[in-house]
Amino acid sequence: NEGNEYFREKDYGRAVAAYSEGLRRRCGDAELDAVLLTNRGAAHFHLGNYRSALNDAIQAKKLKPTHLKAIIRGALCHMELQNFSEAIAWCEEGLQIDPKEKKLVEMRAKADKLKLEGTFLGIQTDFSPCCQGRTVLGTDLLCERNIKLVLEPSDEEEEVSDGLAEISLDGFHSDSAAGAKVHLDADGSLNWPVLFLYPEHEQTDFTVAFHENSRFVDHLMVMFAELPPWDVEKKYLPSNLELYFEDEEREEMYEVNPEHTLLQVLQHERYFVKAGTPTVLVFAKRSPFSKKYFSGKTVHRL
Repeated sequence: NEGNEYFREKDYGRAVAAYSEGLRRRCGDAELDAVLLTNRGAAHFHLGNYRSALNDAIQAKKLKPTHLKAIIRGALCHMELQNFSEAIAWCEEGLQIDPKEKKLVEMRAKADKLKLEGTFLGIQTDFSPCCQGRTVLGTDLLCERNIKLVLEPSDEEEEVSDGLAEISLDGFHSDSAAGAKVHLDADGSLNWPVLFLYPEHEQTDFTVAFHENSRFVDHLMVMFAELPPWDVEKKYLPSNLELYFEDEEREEMYEVNPEHTLLQVLQHERYFVKAGTPTVLVFAKRSPFSKKYFSGKTVHRL
């Protein structure tokens, strides 16, 4: 009930926390757990956390295979993640339960068209940050946290003399990750859009609202509760991942402790937030690709 109230108020971050607390109680009622998972997935979806939302839909469907809301949510997530074949499969599964479900009929047709045309939507896959705009913010909140923020000016923009990007703290509500900005919540904490890059597979994940005091390991546990479809070798398990950020000025790599919070990483003396979007690179441990990727680079490991 608490989660539903937050959801109605569009406070999706607190809704996620409330639904998660409900799931931690392990009530033993599969139907209730399926509802909690589906609702949490809906909150994640509104935050732009499509991978987490999909994983919740998958778990809800396992508990209740005929749960149409979970199937619709899973299909929507696959659309946002550009997995059109998977979206079609989820739509067909839902249409077997209710052949007249309007959302699934429309989404099935849209997925077919996008798959045929090779059109991309939702999360970008070209390793370019999704947040490029500048709006107004005093730098006090960043300075007191010792966060270094820089903006790479476009051809149309003048250089920012002090090297600080200006970011909106007015909050964000969108059905797409594109355009997300850091925002201040009711508790005075910053929530950042964070871009995860997977160089080995040229894939990305985009978390729109990563609380500054949340640990990376907690996000990884949700994001990789189910293996992504591109991980055919099944290497991307939460316990088998290494995180890094790159110091482009010095051409050096720094390993990130997954037990650290986002704020701890942003406060690193060599971390510079570009275009308002913190970026982290993710590799499978001891993979041939990572060894080749790091070859010739200076790497600061934990």
